[in-house]
Amino acid sequence: MKILLERDVDPNKPNGFDQTPLWWAAKKGHQEIVKILLGRDGVDPDKPDKGGRTPLWLAARDGHEGVVKILVGRDDVNPNKPGTDDLTPLCCAALNGHEEVVKILLARDDVNPNKPGMDGLTPLCRAAWNGREGVVKILLGRDDVNPDNLDMDGLTPLCYAAENGHEGVVKILLGRDGVNPDKPDVNGFTPLSYAARNGHEEVVKMLLGRRDVNPDKPNMDDLTPLCCTALNGHEGVAKILLERGHVSLDELDKNGQTLL
Repeated sequence: MKILLERDVDPNKPNGFDQTPLWWAAKKGHQEIVKILLGRDGVDPDKPDKGGRTPLWLAARDGHEGVVKILVGRDDVNPNKPGTDDLTPLCCAALNGHEEVVKILLARDDVNPNKPGMDGLTPLCRAAWNGREGVVKILLGRDDVNPDNLDMDGLTPLCYAAENGHEGVVKILLGRDGVNPDKPDVNGFTPLSYAARNGHEEVVKMLLGRRDVNPDKPNMDDLTPLCCTALNGHEGVAKILLERGHVSLDELDKNGQTLL
């Protein structure tokens, strides 16, 4: 790099996809190369490629802590600049469980911890969806993060964690004030409905351990959690719900179908 830069070489010249040398160095996590390039005049530290992905976005997505730290230390880098699917660097780091990167980004006062992507999922929703317990704890440690935030379809972080069977994240969220464990989405599915539908027995037990969870709450199609689990053949969850009691056995859904 040093030899090449001593020649008449443009350090900011992109390829056909608008990917600069700095873009590639950040993507691969090469800290020393990043430092060398940023020391040259004319190098744009925030230049995106044709997909809108900046050097910081790539480094955050792939967990390159050192590169992230270098880039966020510059005033000419926008830490909230979105890339693919309108995801911010923080969204990418949260989704992939890069805890140290999340901490580095949140240390910037101008980083929005609640900024969603085009699908409406916030960094907390993405961390809950992928079972990133450490990131969930970091985000919930902030006063400006809503633990019960809704996406465009009305799903909360708890819904995502329950749907995917992430027991640790469910436990963390249920321990938080301000989390409604029975909050339905726009289609009437509650966290219990999602867990029951996908056969996540331990999550079902955790949710049923709460007095404020209705074990028989129907969705928009009149499907209760027991209906959801019967529909998908999850015997273990069906037994847990039946042992709990207070569940309807002879109700019809909107198409007139019974549990059996």
